[in-house]
Parts: sequence; structure tokens; C-alpha cells
Amino acid sequence: MRRIAFLFLFCFAIAPAHAAEPPAPAPKFVVFFQEWSAKLDDAAVAVIGQAAASAKAHPGALAHVEGFADPTGSKKANALLTDLRAQVVMDQLQTDGVPVSRIVGRGHGSVRFALTSQEGRRVEITIGGR
Repeated sequence: MRRIAFLFLFCFAIAPAHAAEPPAPAPKFVVFFQEWSAKLDDAAVAVIGQAAASAKAHPGALAHVEGFADPTGSKKANALLTDLRAQVVMDQLQTDGVPVSRIVGRGHGSVRFALTSQEGRRVEITIGGR
């Protein structure tokens, strides 16, 4: 009986440990805007197209859209601008074939930036995650 228990423990000890692999990071796409603008330029439309393709490749994932602004201007104006930027990006995602039921978004108002104010004038699209 001891031999069987020893054999069992030995086999269990040498069995490879299968640690769960960490999940892949959610794909993230960034669209930049000019000051006080929510207009999409060609580069922005291209980035949104890439995000839409990623969303279609991950049919169970939501597209999270978050708008930001630089701190220039009033808090209220920046809140409205970031909501508008997020909505413009959500509309383009729909145009590119992502169902509205898979898109969630909101504006965050103004944010501080690290290097340039351009960093603040953005919308981030994350596919999945959260």
C-alpha cells in the first residue's frame, strides 16, 4: 500500500504544472483630434477602421470608446466636447460594421497630459477588456 501511495505522489510531483497563461491585453486604438474639434481626419478614419476590424474578429467583445480633451477651456465645454468626440467615433464604428449593441462609450472631460496637449485630445477604443 505504501508503494502505491509513494508511486501516486511521485507521479503527481513530476507532472508538469500548467499555470494559466495571462490573458492577452485587449487591443487598444487611439484617435487624435485638433483643438476644439470633433472632426475625423483620414488618419482617424483609418484607425477606427482597424478597431472595427478587431471588433469583428472578436465577436463576443465590446468596443469601449472613451473621449478626452486637453485642459484648455471650461470644464463644462470640455465635458461636452469629449462626449461629442466619443459619439463621432462610435458612429464611425457603426458605419464600419460594428453593431451598436457592442459599442459603449463616454467622455471623461479634460485631462492633464505628459508631453503635449495633443495627448489630451484623443479618443481611446479598447476591444474587450474591462
